[in-house]
Amino acid sequence: MTSAQFDFAPLLPAGLPAPAAKWAGFAKYSFIGGNNDPEQVPVDGLIEAVNAVLKREGKTLATYGLASGPQGYRRLREFLTTKLKRDAGINCVADDILIVSGSLQALDLVNATLLARGDTVIIEQDTYQGALNRLTRLGVNVVGIPLDREGMRMDALAAALEDLKRRGITPKYIYTIPTVQNPTGTIMPETRRHELLKLAEQYAVPVFEDDCYADLIWDGQRPPALYAMNTNGGVIHIGSFSKSIAPALRVGYIVAPWAALSRMLALKTDAGSGALEQMVLAEYCAPHFAAHVPKLPDNIDTLKLYQSALAAGVAINPGPEWSTDKAYAGSRLRLCFASPSHEQIREGVAVLAEVCRKEFGVPTRIANVETRARS
Repeated sequence: MTSAQFDFAPLLPAGLPAPAAKWAGFAKYSFIGGNNDPEQVPVDGLIEAVNAVLKREGKTLATYGLASGPQGYRRLREFLTTKLKRDAGINCVADDILIVSGSLQALDLVNATLLARGDTVIIEQDTYQGALNRLTRLGVNVVGIPLDREGMRMDALAAALEDLKRRGITPKYIYTIPTVQNPTGTIMPETRRHELLKLAEQYAVPVFEDDCYADLIWDGQRPPALYAMNTNGGVIHIGSFSKSIAPALRVGYIVAPWAALSRMLALKTDAGSGALEQMVLAEYCAPHFAAHVPKLPDNIDTLKLYQSALAAGVAINPGPEWSTDKAYAGSRLRLCFASPSHEQIREGVAVLAEVCRKEFGVPTRIANVETRARS
């Protein structure tokens, strides 16, 4: 006799999201999900890092937190203090950082610390789906601010803050992705960042800065983080290794004043994020991160490239002809793309890439095929 299958449905609380579908594999042409190029995962370097750190410190895996305490592996936090200072202008110490299981856990901890059902937050009108889904599930009122080519519009933010104040509502935070905004890719300039911080201080609203995509800037020239520019401790900053190293490692971090960080730490009851991942990242990133996440090389002389490209049938504008700063523009070029057909663009850029590779050794990958410069 076969018993009936147990029915969980009557036990489920109200407000759960719809059930997930069983995974059926990736679509043939998948343009979703922030996955990395598999060929760019530094497998050999990670293997060396695993071996080195386990030989040296493997026995610390016997202790929750690796004897570094609940905020995460100290050597990783110390690496982050150096990286954040160099790349984002953030002055912090290891104790200002909490290592978390990816930026999604960072979102959860910040939300759990600051939000209750019925609260109001301000976010960018187009924003990260993971952030939107969480706010919807929490029953939080969302005010979306439109963006332009420089990110969140400050006139619209000022109007929204004033309207909420008139209605007696103080938003719990302003959530923004100011550096390589998701999904628009915009980068908020420094002047607008000052405006945002001024408005946040004027209306006594904290800023929640999601900096997870900042390592994707091509030329390495990014404005300082909002956290770095802020003077009153009213910014919470989060980041991740997902886009720079590998998303499956699930390692992110929060930088915040202790008054806020201590509250998040009290809510992080998972006995610590993946210890081995933290150890390996610290071991690998300290010597290799800057080289692994390269910016456009400055060793390309576009005046020289112009001559070689023209000989191959490709006309470009070398940067120094379009700039008052000849040295700064030496590795930059101008490409006009309205007139050429799509086919001409594809063929012409491929030829330009091959010429550049022959002359300067970059790019090392063309059409997802790794190549070597001819000697």
